[in-house]
Amino acid sequence: MRVLIVGGTQFVGRHITEAFIRSGHEVTLFHRGTSQEKIFADLEHRYGDRNSDLAALTHGEWDATVDASAYFPRQVRSLAETLAGRGGRYVYVSTVSAYATPQEPGINEDAPLLTLEDPTVEQVTNETYGGLKALCEAAALRYFGGQDLESGLPVVPVSIVRPTVVIGPYDYTYRFTWWVMRAARGGEMLVPGPKENPFQVIDARDLADFVVRLATGEASGTYHTVSPAEPCTFEGFLTEVVEEIAPAGTSLTWIDPDEISELEISESAFPLWLGTDPLRLLDTVDPRRALEAGLTPRPLRQSIREIYAHEREHPAQVPASMGLTVAQEQELLLRRSRKG
Repeated sequence: MRVLIVGGTQFVGRHITEAFIRSGHEVTLFHRGTSQEKIFADLEHRYGDRNSDLAALTHGEWDATVDASAYFPRQVRSLAETLAGRGGRYVYVSTVSAYATPQEPGINEDAPLLTLEDPTVEQVTNETYGGLKALCEAAALRYFGGQDLESGLPVVPVSIVRPTVVIGPYDYTYRFTWWVMRAARGGEMLVPGPKENPFQVIDARDLADFVVRLATGEASGTYHTVSPAEPCTFEGFLTEVVEEIAPAGTSLTWIDPDEISELEISESAFPLWLGTDPLRLLDTVDPRRALEAGLTPRPLRQSIREIYAHEREHPAQVPASMGLTVAQEQELLLRRSRKG
């Protein structure tokens, strides 16, 4: 099968590309070619900026297109207009952040999506990201799926995946990886409550395998790609990290949201932490449809172990604002003990 991947060289796109290669498919990558790391040299690369230059896609034909990089609905529309049916099935990688704030845990794929006061907004921020992805989903159904009868564009099968936090090797966000590497140092770990906050993730490699199923027509529709099905807790997640890779004697020192505020700690100091934000219920979505359609998540401990091994062999550059430094953590633990 011939597959076009739009944005297939970084993290999620990279794992999706590798999954298609493992499955024996012929892959074409469309991207800007700006990454310093040159990978997939044996594949066909077509270069262009999807915001302004899709000329490289005006010829050729594929059985499926996977879009892992659209953040604005205009990008989805221009891709549909350029491919004009030559891209085959269309699979769009969205996010659970596309939902309006849930009122209860366990929502399914029919729950209300976010809306934006200004649907033409051109900045991706924490406030606009989810709404823009919801608009991209609508554009996918409109321009690829045939809901816009006046567009004149060929209708193709459309599938949408909504992952939660994606983890795995080559994760440039480093959010999950930070906790793994912090636990590997051992000692007393300062960790944020509430302990019982729900926690779901998806390994990029399992997400990628499921995308292959959708692109090949083994399943179709809109799916939550999250794990575990019954969400664990933030405490459960950190306990598994510590038990899997931390040295003996490692301990967790919990602080509640009020203490965090009193200690004047930036929320960015604790990756993946949502505190008492109502959005924490997005870590409880129901993945039954995806599981029934063939999503096969690996155990969390396996991801932890494999991410740790990969990071030791290929250490990533940690984003400057990611997590507490060793000195910051020690200072905060000392201040907390003096206060107590």
